Amino acid sequence: MSDTPHSPQTNSKTESAFGRFLRATEIDPRLLGMLGALLLIWVGFHAYGALVLGEGSFLTPRNLWNLSVQTASIGIMATGMVLVIITRNIDLSVGSIVGVVGMYAGLLQVEWLPPVLGLGHPAIWILAVVFGIALGAVIGALQGTLIAYLAIPSFIVTLGGLMLWRGMAFLASSGRTISPVDSTFALLGGGPYGAIGATGSWIVCALAAAGVIWMMIRGRAARKLHGFALRPIWAEYFVGGLSCGVIIIATLVVNAYPWPKGILKDYYAKLGQEVPEGAFIAHGFAYPVLIMALVVLAMTVLMTRTRFGRYVFAIGGNPEAAALSGINTRAMTVKIFMLMGALAGVAAVIASARLNSATNALGDLDELMVIAAAVVGGTSLAGGVGTIYGAIIGALVLVSLQTGMVLIGFGDGSYRKIVIGLALVLAVYLDIIYRKRIK
Repeated sequence: MSDTPHSPQTNSKTESAFGRFLRATEIDPRLLGMLGALLLIWVGFHAYGALVLGEGSFLTPRNLWNLSVQTASIGIMATGMVLVIITRNIDLSVGSIVGVVGMYAGLLQVEWLPPVLGLGHPAIWILAVVFGIALGAVIGALQGTLIAYLAIPSFIVTLGGLMLWRGMAFLASSGRTISPVDSTFALLGGGPYGAIGATGSWIVCALAAAGVIWMMIRGRAARKLHGFALRPIWAEYFVGGLSCGVIIIATLVVNAYPWPKGILKDYYAKLGQEVPEGAFIAHGFAYPVLIMALVVLAMTVLMTRTRFGRYVFAIGGNPEAAALSGINTRAMTVKIFMLMGALAGVAAVIASARLNSATNALGDLDELMVIAAAVVGGTSLAGGVGTIYGAIIGALVLVSLQTGMVLIGFGDGSYRKIVIGLALVLAVYLDIIYRKRIK
């Protein structure tokens, strides 16, 4: 699976109707497979709960909202891991980077800045976010430099980073939990107050749908301008309608999840009012989900519309040829790991905000989830192949497996690790089969 466009020519007489449909709409068959697996997981867990436990709790607004929030930090890091793996590298340190960034960001806003700026100063959360992302980027750049300029394998550098940064996180606080974080900073983790509500969600929905339509119109005009083959009009309407439909359904789901009664009571108590009969305040899209959406959009543009993205695929396809063609592969490696570190910093901000604290366990084993999400999403460990949207679907698949197992009573972490390990091995095996078939 690749972000680069392709228009395969096939014999329409021997091609199946489904094959013609895929060719006309340009839908990646591997994307359909991943979405099919995701829907199967969702329906399977819900049906199991309904038939065996007497209550299907998976396909509910509450669980799907929580699922989206839980996916955010893993999904954000998975978009960066796609670039790392495409260029035939690996980063085992992202979970530890989350831990050390979260710890230092927590210390900054809980112990270091308040004595200087004053408790609750509005600049504290901004400085903490900027510091966290910058620290992640510096760590990533350091590791990228060791890989690119000292020729140390990325596996070794990031394995060392996994232990080094986790140890630094522990030493920074002497094993203490740093809490509570700044109240505004905590909103970035989601929750009833960390979401934009029903009205804001519909505004986001309208903007997203308009963006989809605009991109499709612009894309068709660009194809005409450069003489490329055009999709049939019905295919344009189908893809555009399906995309807008998914956005609308997602908005309906997040707006169907109300604030808990306790939060609702506290909210009206602060207003000096009694809770009105039938009061309903929707969560709407959570801030972590919106941050993930912005990251996905930015990373997609970076990979498909910039020279940087073309260089990433060129290096992954053939590093020697890329270097001979004039690409500074060393500088690119540093930039890619720097970007990965910055995204781990963003994930650390979300994770610590969601917990309202910084703990030594923050980001523990996240590196396995992130790598698995990228691979399950279609990124090939052989390099040169991967997509941003695939990584997000892969993250959704893995988090759905974890959440579903908890809901049906298999909350023990051992079972979840077994399932994720099996999913990773199966994904790699399917990638090997797919690569053999297309050769």
